[in-house]
Amino acid sequence: MVRLPLTPAEVERGQRLGALLRRARGCRSMLDVALASRISPETLRKIESGRVATPAFPTIAAIVGTLGLSLDAVWAEINRADAVEDQSVLPVARRPSLVP
Repeated sequence: MVRLPLTPAEVERGQRLGALLRRARGCRSMLDVALASRISPETLRKIESGRVATPAFPTIAAIVGTLGLSLDAVWAEINRADAVEDQSVLPVARRPSLVP
């Protein structure tokens, strides 16, 4: 299967997603979040660094669920045309979570 190259917009959106997940993870370790999400730490590292610009939906859903974020809010944030990479405030609403 031949994979088409990503557009610059897709690459940028992947970078915004990675930055958002890093901010949401806060002081939790990458290993803890990855294991709680049932993904490999390497996969999480690649997503957070922007190396995987278009991760699979179930992977993102698992990470977002572990972090207690809303998928709708994450989608809206990474698709904002004026998204700023270095924001000090978490831009998405957290939803109640059973995971501390």
